[in-house]
Amino acid sequence: MRNLKRALSLTLASVMLLGMMVIGSSAVAGYSDVDADDNVEAIEVLQAIEVMVGDDRGFGPDRPVNRAEMAVVMGLLLNLDYNYYVSTCPFADVSGNYEWARGWVGACAANGIVSGRGEGSYDPGATVTAIEAASMMMRALGAGQQGDAHSDGAHIQMLLVDHLDGLHDFVLVEHRNFPS
Repeated sequence: MRNLKRALSLTLASVMLLGMMVIGSSAVAGYSDVDADDNVEAIEVLQAIEVMVGDDRGFGPDRPVNRAEMAVVMGLLLNLDYNYYVSTCPFADVSGNYEWARGWVGACAANGIVSGRGEGSYDPGATVTAIEAASMMMRALGAGQQGDAHSDGAHIQMLLVDHLDGLHDFVLVEHRNFPS
């Protein structure tokens, strides 16, 4: 039952997050950079569970989500203990301007949620793609676990590409490049 609640919570938050990424506009009272009537419920839920709360620049509905921010979102959704991983993060480039995300990236890497780009690099400032975000969510839900017949990342990516066509038809998408 605990795993079911965790999966349902993660799924709900993930769908809301993806909806905000795809549509790219949202609203919550108190932020000058959002409209008053778009995605209010999704933003309020993400604020209530303290996953996305904005910063001194506002909520940032038009700003792309980078890989460091997505690792923090995933870590918060999974309630990972990130403190230990500040000193053990395997990626040297998660430092400087991204030091705030170091523990979260390390925790997500240790739990198999994120992976690097090779040679010890995570590329924290790169915009997270829909495929990368969805892959992180699927891994968080258990797809690709050790012993799973489909544990390789390539299989997860193939599943996502196959299903993104349906998502593309379902959601109004403007100016986004989805695989077809």
